[in-house]
Amino acid sequence: MTSFDTSPPLNVWRALLALAVVFVMLATTGWTAVRSHRGSAAVQASLSAWEHGRLHGHRLPDPEASSARLTRFFASLTARDGTRLAHRYPLAVGNMNGAPVRLRYQANREALRQARADELARMHDARLSPAGQQDAGRRMHRYTALLGQGRQILAFDPEGSGRVAEVFGDLQRADRVSVVVPGVDTDLLSFQKSYRPYSAPVGMAKSLYRAERTARPGTRTAVIAWADYTAPSGLGVDAATAMRAEEGAVRLNALLHALPGRSPVALFCHSYGSVVCGVAARSMPQRVSDVAVAASPGMRVRDAAQLRTSARVWAMRDATDWIQDVPYLELGGLGHGADPVSSAFGARVLSAHGAVGHAGYFEPGTDSLTNFAEIGVGAYDAVRCARDDDGCRADLPGTAKAGRA
Repeated sequence: MTSFDTSPPLNVWRALLALAVVFVMLATTGWTAVRSHRGSAAVQASLSAWEHGRLHGHRLPDPEASSARLTRFFASLTARDGTRLAHRYPLAVGNMNGAPVRLRYQANREALRQARADELARMHDARLSPAGQQDAGRRMHRYTALLGQGRQILAFDPEGSGRVAEVFGDLQRADRVSVVVPGVDTDLLSFQKSYRPYSAPVGMAKSLYRAERTARPGTRTAVIAWADYTAPSGLGVDAATAMRAEEGAVRLNALLHALPGRSPVALFCHSYGSVVCGVAARSMPQRVSDVAVAASPGMRVRDAAQLRTSARVWAMRDATDWIQDVPYLELGGLGHGADPVSSAFGARVLSAHGAVGHAGYFEPGTDSLTNFAEIGVGAYDAVRCARDDDGCRADLPGTAKAGRA
């Protein structure tokens, strides 16, 4: 009699083990570990002051109005009036989609100065523990760095772990705009790193900006390091569910719909950031031309068609990335769905040659960064596919068979 091996394959055992770990975490910590992020008290206070404010005797518009309505309001102001509002309501104006980007930069500089002064006072507050004073010192130094000459802070919220977004290049005049969406453990203090700089949002965005300028020097580009959502902390329950991604997707789409101009926008989503982009995809504006994911645990869908976006969908994963051992499934809200680099998913799979580990995709000299840059400037004929064939470039603008993917 022929003997058959009926034991589950290794990847199934991995999936079962991972799910067991998550369920143990839920049983020991409770579902309360997954909680909604509440609006920042600091930003809400500034918005409340705005709602009760007046300019030349007239009430200010509803801060929750459409970005188009707010854009018209700010366009009607003199430069002096805009500066006055930025000074009076810095956190409101600095985070207001629809406000001119340069006015947001100005408002956020004011908000950062105020936050730095607060932390400087906390550093010497005898009521705080030494650890509390040390934390205040770290935040004070981060605010000082963000206030550096030439930095363009598009969003800033000092509350909790903090949120921030920074622009590299001229966003107002850019021919192409790229947005870097990072993953877990992203907050104010990890926004920029001296050690392993390309694993942090600032390093990722600066590296991409330089690579795009090299790829097509004549194209005006702008890159946004977007850490303006509350990312999961560590590989716990938050990282295994879509709650943070759903909150982040709302914020991401608010930004995308309010970006100035009409130039194409490409998203570069790393790790859990690809979950955010997957949830946001169906509500993205038409100007989003490309969504590229790296080191993805999934995009909360079975395949690319389920994203319901007209944007081209790209995916890559380095062979040494541990994310490949995460089970690609979704069960009872846990897990993030199918593997974006699998042939069944239907994304255009790119080479990540040269990238090492989970955080090496924006390192200079890697295929992953070069591919991101070519997508960012629209040079689709130059991207390098993961496989020997040219399948990832099929039917793309600028190639032999042009068309929309």
